[in-house]
This record gives sequence, C-alpha cells and structure tokens, in this order.
Amino acid sequence: MFEVYITKAAKYLPNEAVSNDEMEAFLGLINDTASKARRIILRNNKITSRYYAVDKDGKSTHSNAELTKNAILPLFDENFTPQDLEVLSCGTSTPDIFLPSHAAMVHGLLKNKSVELNSSTGVCCAGMNSLKFGYLSIKSGNSKNAICTGSEKVSTWLNAQKYNHEADNLKSLEEQPIIAFKKDFLRWMLSDGAGAFLLENKPKGEISLKIEWMEAFSYAYELETCMYAGGDKMENGEIKGWSDYSPEQWLNESVFSIKQDVKLLDEFILSKGAESMKDAMDKNNIKSEDITYFIPHVSSNFFVEGLKKGLAEKGIGMSDEKWFMNLSRVGNVGSASIYLALEELMNAGNLKKGDKILLSVPESGRFSFAYAYLTVC
Repeated sequence: MFEVYITKAAKYLPNEAVSNDEMEAFLGLINDTASKARRIILRNNKITSRYYAVDKDGKSTHSNAELTKNAILPLFDENFTPQDLEVLSCGTSTPDIFLPSHAAMVHGLLKNKSVELNSSTGVCCAGMNSLKFGYLSIKSGNSKNAICTGSEKVSTWLNAQKYNHEADNLKSLEEQPIIAFKKDFLRWMLSDGAGAFLLENKPKGEISLKIEWMEAFSYAYELETCMYAGGDKMENGEIKGWSDYSPEQWLNESVFSIKQDVKLLDEFILSKGAESMKDAMDKNNIKSEDITYFIPHVSSNFFVEGLKKGLAEKGIGMSDEKWFMNLSRVGNVGSASIYLALEELMNAGNLKKGDKILLSVPESGRFSFAYAYLTVC
C-alpha cells in the first residue's frame, strides 16, 4: 500500500460575487413576486456572498464541466502537465446532462490523453466520494496520481422560469401561486463553483497533506429521502421518479426542481452527523485534542450551534479556534464546498508541518456522511 498526498489545491468561482440583495436579479422572480422566504433564510444561513455561472438575464456563462475544467487547470505546471495525469475523478450533484458522465464531459474539455475516469453522483458527499476514488487508486498502487473534483452548476436549476409554469397552474386552480417552501428554501441556499485537488504518491512543494484515512456512512436503510430532484415524495415517504410522470406534470409540478424535506433535515442531520463522526474517530483512534483544524461542510450557519452541542454530547466537541469555514463568503456550493474550504486553508500560508485536519461532509439526500483525516507534511 502506498501513501497518498494532496499536493496542490485549486478552485474556480465564476464571475463576480453576488450579494444578498442581488440574488433575485440573477435567479428571477417567481410569478413576478419577490420571495417572502428569502430574507428569513438568508438571516439564518448568514451567507453574504456567492457566485453564479449565469448573467442577469439568467443565461449561462459556464457549464458545470467548464467550471470543473477551470478549477483543474491551475493544478498543472512544468512539473505536472496534463500528459502526466492518470486518473480523473469528478463529483457533482448537478451534471449538465444525464449521459455521458460528468467526468467524461470534463475530460473532453481537457483534451489531454486517455485517463481512467470516475464520476461520483449524489449530493454533497459526491465530492468526497470523488476524492476517495482517487485516494484508493493511489493507495492500492493502481495509479501514481489523480485529480479529484467537486463542482456545482445549480443556478440554472433555480431560475424562476423553471417554476413559473407551476405558479400559473396553481393560479388556475384558484390556489395561492406560491411555490412550496421545500422548493423556494433551496433557491437562497445554493450556488455555483468548483474545486480540485491533485493527489500523488509522494509529497511535493512546501505543503502537502497526507490522507491518513477516509470513512463514509449511510443511514438510507432506516431514514426516508430528505433532499431530491427529478421526482416527488409520496405520502408514504417513497419517491416517484420523473419517468413515471407525464411531460405535462414535469412542468405543472416542477418535478425536476431540487426539493428538501426541512422537517426531516432538522430532525436527523445533526444527530446522525454527531453519531457518524464519533464512529469514525473511534474506529481510527483519534480524539478532539489531536485535531488542529476542523473543516465541516455546513449548509447553513443555522446548524453550527446545534452541531457544536451534538459533538460535545458525544465527547468529541471542538473548541472554536479549531473550526474553519468560508460559508459566508463563497456560499453553499454542495459537493464543491469542502474543496473550496480546504483550498483556502491550504493556500492561506498558516499551516504548519504536523498539523492535523479533519474534514466532515454531511448530505441530506438520504443522510450520508463522509470524513477525511489529513496530516500537514
């Protein structure tokens, strides 16, 4: 078995930062009416700026594949060229198309040479699953290097035009033309961007991060679906997929929109997060005092105090100075968020050899959690 190191990290955030007051200029107004939920949600999530790969007319400036390619390019230099790449592993929740895979579309833009591809899907853990594929490939000796990415292009999914038909339909049924909170909620939470790591079997440069271990947990065997797209939830908790709806229903019910069961989210995301993190730390025999930096992907600042309390109750509480987050500055970029946070920390110049970093990523899709433990060397 070989050691695995993150030797370089890069990111790509499209266009200019978008303030809270500018959001509806980019995403549009549903039924020509300002969202009543927007200010409440923004007050709770405490995100003050984010990035969209669209202009103010709602037209795309970049595809998801282009965002990912732009994050990858800074990883190349005279010592590691596109021709040296062996594995390309890309994770996303929001691919540009169903088929071919996201990784294949990114590879098509790189135009380098034949490489092994992996595409990880899901929600926020897609980025960590992408990282784990590259980690295991190098760890086993299957490859000497890999580029792993997390990326999202969600802004076009959240555009008001995607919901206007449903609003019109509600109006014709003499209902209030207000889109359900489970859909409107996420319009003010999610944004675009991409992050990329170069993994190699030897450390390189001033700072490398050795991946000591990675762990992942799923609670789908006991919990209902919480966050979903391309279907809708039935009264019995099961999901009815898009192909079982008529094309008319796709529009009238916004079947392809991203939705979240906020009651389920509130009930389980923190408790299962604390439970899984305790299991990961116990399995690998580490304690809170061993950790220098704790980087949690948190979808909203609303959950921070609850997470701190949940971790403390499990005996794995982290003091405030260990926490590193950039949610307020870059937004919730789903599977890319953990890449963007670690890239910022790695390139800030504050890491010292021997520092330990714990990455923590939850996803509410059907409640999955992923962790990675790193040593600065």
